[in-house]
Amino acid sequence: MSTELLELTRAIALEAGQLAAQRRREGVEVAATKSSIVDVVTAADREVEELIRARIEAARPQDAILGEEGGASGGTSGITWLVDPIDGTVNYLYGIPHYAVSIAVVEGDPDPAGWTPLAGAVFNPAIDELFTAARDGGAYLGEQRIRVADAVPLEQALIATGFSYDAAIRGEQGALVARLLPHVRDIRRLGTASLDLVGVANGRLNGFYERTLNPWDHAAGELIAREAGAIVKGRGAASPSREFLIAGHPDVVGPLEELLDELGA
Repeated sequence: MSTELLELTRAIALEAGQLAAQRRREGVEVAATKSSIVDVVTAADREVEELIRARIEAARPQDAILGEEGGASGGTSGITWLVDPIDGTVNYLYGIPHYAVSIAVVEGDPDPAGWTPLAGAVFNPAIDELFTAARDGGAYLGEQRIRVADAVPLEQALIATGFSYDAAIRGEQGALVARLLPHVRDIRRLGTASLDLVGVANGRLNGFYERTLNPWDHAAGELIAREAGAIVKGRGAASPSREFLIAGHPDVVGPLEELLDELGA
């Protein structure tokens, strides 16, 4: 079943990404704000999610869908699709070519603590990069299999992170980055969690951590990173959650998590 779901996920992500790129070329404006003034949504976000939902419902009407813009719709199959139509909306708004359509399929409720990931796709149409994975089938960039980078000491590790939309939390996260920076090669804040996770999968990053991510932000990238040999988890033995997510080579994640704890993450 994972292979069939992956083919559908790939096809929908490519079509949705082409629509997002077309709307970006035509010009983008803020349609609304959500949790804060910096948490924006564009008309393209809504249009792309509507397309994705329509394609899923036509192919698999019994499945549930949880989307960033459209919320949850129920299903009877035990399968849930997690959809972020344009991850990295601020990059998209400003014309920065680092955004993605992120689509994952999981068995069970859309809760990282209990779901079983089956397939995922993360597509950046601005540079035509499609990352995919099916459960126990490996991770791919296009047709090329990808692997997490070899482990390095933290002082040689390139680490990515992201910031909350909440001003108070952003302040805490910025202060943490200042404390972390002397201990690692460098920090990247690229603005798209799904692409950070596939960056770990493809060896472009040695590690990634973030707070306040939603299930649709990380579900597809999490599966792709794991299938590439990375660990993706929450604090200690916990599953990833809004509280915390960390990803990387197993021999990088342990020391990085320990250091983040020491620095007050």
